Amino acid sequence: MNVSPPFDYCPTRPEHIETILNGLDRYNPETTSTFQDYVQSQCEEKTYDCYANLALLKLYQFNPHLSRDETITNILVKSLTVFPSPDFSLSLHLLPPSSLSPASALPTAGDAPLSLAVSHLSTLSALLNAANYAQFWSTLDSDDLYADLIADVNGFEELIRVRIAVQVSQAIREVDKGVLQSWFNLQGREFGKFVEEVCGWAIEGDVVKIPLNKENEARGTVVRENVKFDQFSRMIKRAYEQPA
Repeated sequence: MNVSPPFDYCPTRPEHIETILNGLDRYNPETTSTFQDYVQSQCEEKTYDCYANLALLKLYQFNPHLSRDETITNILVKSLTVFPSPDFSLSLHLLPPSSLSPASALPTAGDAPLSLAVSHLSTLSALLNAANYAQFWSTLDSDDLYADLIADVNGFEELIRVRIAVQVSQAIREVDKGVLQSWFNLQGREFGKFVEEVCGWAIEGDVVKIPLNKENEARGTVVRENVKFDQFSRMIKRAYEQPA
């Protein structure tokens, strides 16, 4: 039987971060800068540690004066790269109410307030979780603010494509090539390379074939009901009983 790893498990977590998370120092404001550096490291090295990131957001709750909008934005963007996990929603619930209110103005990308960043990233999250992948890419390209928000996260688009591929492989065994191009936002040689080398799928004309796996395999389900005779007899008896 396969057992899912614990929620707080991260194979790439440094030892000093593990020590902080497992002790009382996780509530020490002096560890804020250490967690912030760790978030930056995740962005640069394409790693991800939800448990540590949530610990930092909790520190921000207790110490609002230490909060950094850029770090919060990076945490939210990183959580998008592991959809459809609930990490994005978990992060939102640790943010101050003011960051969840619509911004009254539309400043330039570099001057965007946290509330506007949260609003934009929430839109992306909703599109990904609804499997509106083509609209996700068009939305991402529709506003310069999106480019600014994801700038610190190395390989963001690649990570998203990998997650989309995982979801697609769990649902279907073949898909129209044009549809998949819109889902990956890739064309030509780049599309072929990603599909064949990264995903391990086969392109056959206008159709992309996805190997059989335990998730996309069509299996019949047999439903058996165990109803004992005495239960059935009581039901018939009650049907003939006269109301008082």
